[in-house]
Amino acid sequence: MKPPAFDYSRPESLDEALGLLAESGPDAKVLAGGQSLLPLLSMRLIAPARLVDVNRLAELAYIRSGPDAVRVGALARHAAVLRDAGARERQPLLAEAVAVIAHPTIRNRGTSVGSLVHADPSAELPAVLCLLDGSVTVASATGRRTVPAAEFFTGPLESAVRPGELAIEASFPALPARAGSAFAEVSRRHGDYAICGVAVLVQLDEDLRISTARAGYLSVSATPLVLDLTEAISGRPHDADLSAAAAFARAAVDPEPDIHASAAYRRQLAGVLTGRALGIAARRAAGNATGAAAA
Repeated sequence: MKPPAFDYSRPESLDEALGLLAESGPDAKVLAGGQSLLPLLSMRLIAPARLVDVNRLAELAYIRSGPDAVRVGALARHAAVLRDAGARERQPLLAEAVAVIAHPTIRNRGTSVGSLVHADPSAELPAVLCLLDGSVTVASATGRRTVPAAEFFTGPLESAVRPGELAIEASFPALPARAGSAFAEVSRRHGDYAICGVAVLVQLDEDLRISTARAGYLSVSATPLVLDLTEAISGRPHDADLSAAAAFARAAVDPEPDIHASAAYRRQLAGVLTGRALGIAARRAAGNATGAAAA
């Protein structure tokens, strides 16, 4: 398979890249990691007039961890995010999800921001960004804007990035005090897209009882689905039976069947994975709270 013909540009600066995107409008596609774009080109599912290769924009290859958030630049590879100690400390859920993205070869080249822009509902990072109430910053020749995760994913393989814009950064809020997170998914083979996956965030009160619990799901809806599980388990000890939340998740998700799994199987997985991840996240939250108190 061969891609259709296109013009190729490799800008040396962000301003040059934004100028090219403004000039080309909807006829341009951005090439960063290329792990999703190149297969689409080769299968001729898309036919852009121009590719704007941003791989020389080294200023976008950053991972910045602060007290409030982990900020990931457009050229930060999955592998770099996974290795970054600061990112793992500030938001461990990010590294836990990145670790199960495809295979090392893909993670070495693919970019985390690119995965968000691709907006695959079976991908891990969109669910994580939505669960954490993160955001994506996009730039154009006329300025910048920040899009909340809840508004960023507009449909399957559709994001809020407009023609002429470049997504330059994703922001993942840091893990709060007395909180814990966990990620779990099931796939047919290691490295495949998940049949169902869940990212969980649990917050404890001063008595180590659950005050809030939320879960973000992949592969069960057209865009990442976030459920508030607080009502099902609020006030329970961190080590209590949390099966009520699993039952809540099974009833709340409404997946579509496909060649990989039936809707009923995905619904069952959503419940099982929710219960499993919640238990891990609650124990981690208690450990974080105990460690902070000891310190």
